[in-house]
Amino acid sequence: MAAIRPTPVDPIPDLPDVVRRAGDHRAMPPELGPNAIAVSSGPTFMYSDSVGDVPAGSIGGLVHLDTRLLSRWELTVNGGRMLVLRSGSVDHYSAQFFLTNGQLAGLPPDTLGLRRLRYVGDGFHERIELLSYGAGTVQIELRLAVGADFADLFEIKSVVSDRSASIDRRHAPDGSELSFRYEQDGYVAQTRLSVDPPADRVEGDELVWLVDLNPREEWKIDLHVPLSAGLGVVEPVRGDIADVFHHRVIHPVSQWIAESATLTSGNPMLEKIMQQSRVDLAALRLDHEVDGQRIALPAAGLPWFLTMFGRDTIITAYQTLISGPRMAKGALLALARLQGTRQEDRNDEEPGRIPHEIRSGELTRRGLKPYKPYYGNSDATPLWLILLSEYWRWTGDDELVRSLRDNALAALTWIDRYGDRDGDGYVEYATRSPEGLGNQCWRDSPNGVQFADGRIPVLPIATCEIQGYVYDAKVRLAELAEGPLADRVLAARLRADAQQLYDRFNRDFWIEDRGGYYAVGLDGDKDRIDSKTSNMGHLLWSGIVPPERAEHVARQLLSPAMFSGWGIRTLSEEDAGYNALGYHLGTVWPHDNSIAVLGLVRYGFRSEANRIALALLDAAAACGNRLPEAMSGYYRERTLFPVPYPTACSPQAWAAGAPLNLVRAMVGLNPVDGRLVIDPDIPPEIGSITARQVCAFGSHWSIDATGRTGRIDQVAA
Repeated sequence: MAAIRPTPVDPIPDLPDVVRRAGDHRAMPPELGPNAIAVSSGPTFMYSDSVGDVPAGSIGGLVHLDTRLLSRWELTVNGGRMLVLRSGSVDHYSAQFFLTNGQLAGLPPDTLGLRRLRYVGDGFHERIELLSYGAGTVQIELRLAVGADFADLFEIKSVVSDRSASIDRRHAPDGSELSFRYEQDGYVAQTRLSVDPPADRVEGDELVWLVDLNPREEWKIDLHVPLSAGLGVVEPVRGDIADVFHHRVIHPVSQWIAESATLTSGNPMLEKIMQQSRVDLAALRLDHEVDGQRIALPAAGLPWFLTMFGRDTIITAYQTLISGPRMAKGALLALARLQGTRQEDRNDEEPGRIPHEIRSGELTRRGLKPYKPYYGNSDATPLWLILLSEYWRWTGDDELVRSLRDNALAALTWIDRYGDRDGDGYVEYATRSPEGLGNQCWRDSPNGVQFADGRIPVLPIATCEIQGYVYDAKVRLAELAEGPLADRVLAARLRADAQQLYDRFNRDFWIEDRGGYYAVGLDGDKDRIDSKTSNMGHLLWSGIVPPERAEHVARQLLSPAMFSGWGIRTLSEEDAGYNALGYHLGTVWPHDNSIAVLGLVRYGFRSEANRIALALLDAAAACGNRLPEAMSGYYRERTLFPVPYPTACSPQAWAAGAPLNLVRAMVGLNPVDGRLVIDPDIPPEIGSITARQVCAFGSHWSIDATGRTGRIDQVAA
């Protein structure tokens, strides 16, 4: 197979009026400022600046099912913008904005109090409330400029195609409704804005109200954009906007959270972090229907990744098993339904392969982007098998395992036939798609995998952690084969395969130099890619590391070159490509660290695991009790507080799930033969951990742990 080098993927759609290639430096859409606010529900979000506005041409807007339904949403009073007093999210689906006026025509400063209430539920809702503090009657022209460009999500942060010639505008003469409809080659999208009370006049795509307010008089407008049903749409909140904000209506997420495990601790910081994780994971859930049953699974992150991602969804679902099995079951079923069935270069599909990403915007639905779904990863397939096993270990659900037997065997066939491209016993990756990812592991940026001297390796690449996943998947599938699948021949073969991989891997990936460590991968020429990376922590998690080498790995991960004080860096400071702000070249990823923590506990390195866990919890506390998707690799002594990666999602699913892994590690919680067992090592900084409503084997369990002692009780069936 010819060796090729991965290249960055051009994210710009191949439409007739959009031509952008390397060297094109046209300005990208402006950001919304550091205090931008997003509200979301399922695959829908509204992203605005701190005033509540979406300026034309910005990256903001109302996005539903990967299509931007509102690209402009700007409010002015007497020709001027309002000033923000304070704004922020109330719940993940709602936000409020308190505004006033500066010096405007006919209005002295601070004459008006203006509040915007916004939520996403059975549509997009906004209420605008005015209150006059003027000494006499004030005359107000309130104007709302509306725009709908129907941009695909892939365009919003790059170059947006001009669809204006294909957008039909039909606005009600009485000012009660604005309607935008776009149709192109069978793809149809519509935005319909209803207004109460109707505007006094409509000027183009702008609604204008003329209001006379007496002192202390209040006035309001209600605005509503209905949303269509589709993949991932969750059960919405419904009701008057005031009732929604004051929680006088039941939001389905409240029931979801109430059914999850709860945690209290001797450390209030941990309690707050865990509560935030519960809320964020509930907020990021997507609903699907598979074979007539309604299921839920986690989306990857807000705002740009409110969709199913193979590895992100699987790892998050694994993390959430300590809180309940619902996400894991949903992820298994939804991803199995989309498992590859044919070989297709366009989207890197192969039989048995678990998908990487699914999208539903115009570019995908018209075949201009390969995301229906895109299969370009080489880790989701073994990770799906790991999740299937872990779900079974927590639930004993033999029926689900047997129902997914064909999917499991197809995944195994993909590993051995398509994943191992050259028959050397390792799963490698190399895209066949013209728009495919060059790196198809979790380090999926173009330079995310490189040699210690900074060189980019040739494809295909076999990264170390994927081999660990495959090893673990085969060991686990052998357990399922001996159990619910009742196939001892398969179990024996899988155990033999796993042992051969174990031996081969530890021969080919181990490097004695620099204190002893594992190469991040083998390149297309079978050369060791010799950078030191956090992927070694994944190897401990998978169990592919011999006990005599585990200490070397632990020492590397906690070395000053790799441990920043906030967590393990993705790349060692010793390597040429290190960059504290490099996406996979020195940043600290909480999910990556949480996997390493579980791995360290597996090999008995409890104090090292606790050191990382406490660092991550400190980082979360410094970031509003929410771990960012990624943090800079700067030394803690230098920064004093964690510095998030510039474009990190917030919240992001596997970062939100990371604290659950940390608690599981400290408690030493594992399902064993139909029971939950604990082996606690709670650091003094935490003091104690108490968990209630831990769901396993159809029962609830209660856990109390302090230091190295604890108690676990089965509460109810």
